[in-house]
Amino acid sequence: MKSVPERILMGPGPSGVHPRVRQAMALPVLGHLDPDFLAVMDDVTRNLRLVFETSNRLTLPMSGTGSAGMETALVNFLEPGEVAVVCVNGLFGERMADIAGRLGAEVVLVEAPWGEAVDPADVEAAVKGRKVKLVAVVHAETSTGVLQPLEGIVRVAHEAGALVVVDAVTSLGGVPVRVDERDIDVCYSGTQKCLSCPPGLAPLTVGPRGEEALDKRKARVSSWYLDLTMIRRYWGRERFYHHTAPVSMMYALAEALRLVVEEGLEARYRRHETASAALQAGLEAMGLRLFVRKDLRLAPLVAVEVPPGVDDTRLRRELLTDYGIEVGGGLGRLKGRIVRIGVMGHSARKRNVMLLLAAMEDCLDRQGFPVPFGEAEQAALSVYRAGGASGEE
Repeated sequence: MKSVPERILMGPGPSGVHPRVRQAMALPVLGHLDPDFLAVMDDVTRNLRLVFETSNRLTLPMSGTGSAGMETALVNFLEPGEVAVVCVNGLFGERMADIAGRLGAEVVLVEAPWGEAVDPADVEAAVKGRKVKLVAVVHAETSTGVLQPLEGIVRVAHEAGALVVVDAVTSLGGVPVRVDERDIDVCYSGTQKCLSCPPGLAPLTVGPRGEEALDKRKARVSSWYLDLTMIRRYWGRERFYHHTAPVSMMYALAEALRLVVEEGLEARYRRHETASAALQAGLEAMGLRLFVRKDLRLAPLVAVEVPPGVDDTRLRRELLTDYGIEVGGGLGRLKGRIVRIGVMGHSARKRNVMLLLAAMEDCLDRQGFPVPFGEAEQAALSVYRAGGASGEE
């Protein structure tokens, strides 16, 4: 196999993987019904509940990436003809609407401009006079860097008798999700963002209302592979065979979750917040403009506008080839307009933030952007010093 270069992953995902997680993947492969592997599954379930901050019985990782989590959350709780209200303020809200439509649901869109949050009042208007099965919303919109406030939307949905489905792909383990406190019915994520595990599993949790809806389905779930009515039997006491679990990925997730527990959720949230604040301060000191207003910014993913005269493709290419740093470009209607920088999981460290800022200065200067050299690093250091933390795990 061709050698693979070492990269500093500071894009929208995947994030850097902790050495302990990489080592876990090299452990001997066991059968998916081996008692010792079942013990690993139990460990994963227990720690996923801690990270989701829930006591939900049905909490498990789906075999597949975060997109499999999204599809699981919709295919199990929507039947043809039912109404799904989908909040759209970015690409992944659009994707949820696409999946709901493919399931034969009546999809009602509640839209907000990309870079802004969805207004609960608009959701309230959408559910009024309709028998709504579920309201779906992205907590952390990866395409824009917006952190969506959830409380108002959850209240409106429940008052209408609807389930709440939340996409926490880029928030779980990096910012508080608090499933039980916020009364979220179905929540899914991905392993490759703030959990700093390789892509390949989609953590999912389903609350009592969600399980009740699952039990009351009139038709079988249209996806065999993602059918929770069968999969929960494999993860439950029965250990009923459904499919061959990705054993090595489960080892990786088990170790990644142990790292989260060892660090502590609140400490981990503070580390992400500090790293993001330092990065934002540095980018603004450099003369760059951030895409999302301050009160809606998602800490693990910062979207920065591409200044006039700068080629974002060249900028990202030179960061990768000259410094080994990966950042992401804009998606959809934001292509060429923003650069997305991730400070997630193992990548959310002081040395990464400082190196990226110095590299950005160099790469922007090459394109004629007037860089005030050194000011970005000083601004970032001021944030770290004020926080009294090194920013390392």
